[in-house]
Amino acid sequence: MTTIPRQAAPPTGGPRSRVHKVLDVIDERLGIGALEYPVPEHANNLAWSLGGITAGALGILIVTGVVLVQFYSPVPESANESVRNIVTGVWGGSFVRGLHFWASQAMYVTALLHLVRVILTGSYKKPREGNWLIGVGLFGLVTLAVFTGTVLKWDQEGFEALGHNLEIGKLMGGVGLWFSPQFADRVPILVRLYGAHVVIVPGLIIVLVTLHGLLVKRHKISPHPQLPTDASGVQAPTEEPTEPFTHHLRRIATFTLGLFGLLGILAVLWPPEVGPSPVAGIEVTKPPWNFWWLFTLEDWWGLSAILYGELAFFALLAILPFVDRNPNRLWRRRPVVMSVVLVVILVLAALTALLGVTPAKQHLGM
Repeated sequence: MTTIPRQAAPPTGGPRSRVHKVLDVIDERLGIGALEYPVPEHANNLAWSLGGITAGALGILIVTGVVLVQFYSPVPESANESVRNIVTGVWGGSFVRGLHFWASQAMYVTALLHLVRVILTGSYKKPREGNWLIGVGLFGLVTLAVFTGTVLKWDQEGFEALGHNLEIGKLMGGVGLWFSPQFADRVPILVRLYGAHVVIVPGLIIVLVTLHGLLVKRHKISPHPQLPTDASGVQAPTEEPTEPFTHHLRRIATFTLGLFGLLGILAVLWPPEVGPSPVAGIEVTKPPWNFWWLFTLEDWWGLSAILYGELAFFALLAILPFVDRNPNRLWRRRPVVMSVVLVVILVLAALTALLGVTPAKQHLGM
């Protein structure tokens, strides 16, 4: 891939500054200059930067998570109390926890919006099908991170969420063995979910984000559907203005800084609640809003509907680039896919709204 060369020394011919010399030494050894590959002008607006903003939210989650793990106890007997201590007994703990919570919500929303933008602009089409599948996997991991974080509170909501997960693990048979207490009967499942939340899931996200970024560099930013393409039809034309990716990163950093400010305000004004220690044998809470549509299905058809609903949703996303062979990228010229996408969005929104006005029901055989 052609890259934009580093700027030459100032035209005055004078010696380079110490800062430039240090940067040259670092670049020579780490190849940071490779990040200066060209990015087309259309990729610098907010909609096309949603993937980068999602990565920024991940950064906020990692930093705040590192702080929270210093004070959290993953043992069932003390988990809920340790969360309460973070809020009331650790200086700044309530703000850090609130920032972590709202960053998780922001990451979920921006990842979802990023998927929608990619669908609307046809950016999943050849040769980017593999990167689309990585993106779908990332969204699944973000969903899993929200779930495990809910359980770690070890309040009534988290306890009931874990109960649903255990039952769904049984429905999955051998595939769901990891979610069973019998998988490691000497280690509380809360400890294993804690490990998943702070190590396994973030580790997988970082690996996939890295692959995602490398494939973006490999295949370049997809062309804007309302602008001409090059002769291949899959890249932006050479005539479109470009700038180095490092400049694009500055915009992402600016958007992330704005997001950080917004999340900070939310953390102060609407800190997440901590429910009481769980009581077995009752089911009185609703799950986080991210899962409401699934629990409406559960109200209608039982626990298995959560599993099959989730599988159907991600299967639809996964097969999209392989069933949509229409070469057009503009949404107006893709009526079939756009109709299906609109129906799915409306159904999910309706199912979510229904649970919002429906009292919690007993589903678990507690």
